[in-house]
Amino acid sequence: MLNYQMLEYQLNDGIATVVINRPEVLNALNGQVFNELESIFQEMATDQAVRVVILTGKGDRAFAAGSDVKEFADRSFLEAREVSLRNNAAQQSIANFPKPVIAVLKGYTLGGGLELAMCCDILLAGDNAKFGQPEINLGFIPGGGGTQRLARRIGTARAKEMVFTGKNISAEEAFQMGLVNHVYPVEQIMGAAEKLARKISEKSQVIAEFAKRAVDGGIDLDLLSGLKLETELWAESFATEDHYEGIAAFLEKRKAQFRDK
Repeated sequence: MLNYQMLEYQLNDGIATVVINRPEVLNALNGQVFNELESIFQEMATDQAVRVVILTGKGDRAFAAGSDVKEFADRSFLEAREVSLRNNAAQQSIANFPKPVIAVLKGYTLGGGLELAMCCDILLAGDNAKFGQPEINLGFIPGGGGTQRLARRIGTARAKEMVFTGKNISAEEAFQMGLVNHVYPVEQIMGAAEKLARKISEKSQVIAEFAKRAVDGGIDLDLLSGLKLETELWAESFATEDHYEGIAAFLEKRKAQFRDK
């Protein structure tokens, strides 16, 4: 694992924890953070020891309070476009990551922070979390997926309201909208995330990857095309050793011993 300045990394029993480490600026996302995130997720993608990833921010005050506005305050049109393309490439390394990613969201999760969180598979919120796309208050629109991933998660009407007003919503509101999976007291959220990660890590990694490909690949397809994708991946699972182990364990009434093959 390379040496990272803006991230903390820990691997324990197949669960990798990546922490954005800029608490002095509420973990605001700058170019170096995005570059390091892209690099570390590329590394973890090929590391067989990594089975599940937890992504969070340092401290309880913020997951990430947005992008570092100072980085693009004086950018031209073309320069701003390059910033957006760079940041989106980093986020796609998370969105396309083959293994499950759990976001632990404490405190401010705004702008680029929310856009980053929505690249993850499962979103867990602390009860102190605040969510929003406040870019309109600064005279621009979300540029890291905020108009696209947000609408796909909570519907266009609710997404438009958040984007048009720039308002923040609470963790409970985010849960009711379906933006986050669960809400926990902030002091309990890491324990809950680790428990969920352990449960996922016990499953076959190769089958979990098939499941992720089916959901992510099918969501923007028409139903028949999505069903065809699912059928192909379901059939492909029969070519794995873990499929036969899972069936045998079920019939023999024992816990499956998956080998990720």
